[in-house]
Amino acid sequence: MAGVFTAGILVPTFMSDKSADASSAFFALPSLHPLAVEGRDAPKFAQAQFMNDVAALAPGHWQWNGWLTPKGRVIALFALLRLDEERFRLLLLDADAEGFAARLRGFLFRSKATVTVQAALPVSAAFAAPADASGSRFAAAGDALELDWSGDGAPRRLRLGGAAAATDPILAARWRACDLVHGLPRLDLSQAELWTPQQLSLDRLRAYSVKKGCYPGQEIVARTHFLGQAKRALARLRTAQPALPGAEVALETGGGRIVAAEGLDALAVLPLDPSPARPRLGHAPAQLLPLLEGLAR
Repeated sequence: MAGVFTAGILVPTFMSDKSADASSAFFALPSLHPLAVEGRDAPKFAQAQFMNDVAALAPGHWQWNGWLTPKGRVIALFALLRLDEERFRLLLLDADAEGFAARLRGFLFRSKATVTVQAALPVSAAFAAPADASGSRFAAAGDALELDWSGDGAPRRLRLGGAAAATDPILAARWRACDLVHGLPRLDLSQAELWTPQQLSLDRLRAYSVKKGCYPGQEIVARTHFLGQAKRALARLRTAQPALPGAEVALETGGGRIVAAEGLDALAVLPLDPSPARPRLGHAPAQLLPLLEGLAR
């Protein structure tokens, strides 16, 4: 077995044509969970609850989005697709889909909208250029929807629906690591409701709005933005050994915490002033690397 670096990630390769072909084949992404938000009041409901500007999202397009606590902490992140004027699809990253949906339904009140977990809808992906989707525009691919998940590190296509793909833990881990190096935090349950959008540098992904109307946590997000009070931000680390979410990162001055990790790639929230220098996890030094661009939608 050999390896090559793609987007700063060591990717195993095997000396066979079959394996080379398999690298662009679809594989399952079990950590992404589809939900449907539908109904006459679905646009109004999503605009009032989610942190990005849903009203500005045109049918046939998608955006990064999330749901916050009243204190402005990220409960979960997701890709939000607008199918038409009254139908949306969420691709929930890592969170408990049933728990998320039940909690969201608690805010429906008399809204003419439904929130449904689509557990039977397969989510799969491939390290290949999309056939028709581009940027924030998704496309129909048979009985599935195709999204362009590409960034500066690699072309990537994601498929919602269609045939179920085989599970491949190596490729799924590579996908997750590619998310991290582009600055997309993959938050496990231990990191939910701990971080503000600014601390996670979600402005890089255009994942929240400071100009639209009220939503949970909006006052905290807007105040931090307009008063320039963000003191911490996301940083990419290459670690000497795999790190765990929640692990402390020691710096020359102050410190931070790991929020997501895959293999030797990790994202940490670190102080902005002074600039992070000589990070360490325990007794082992870590390397600060730039976040890759191109995943904003």
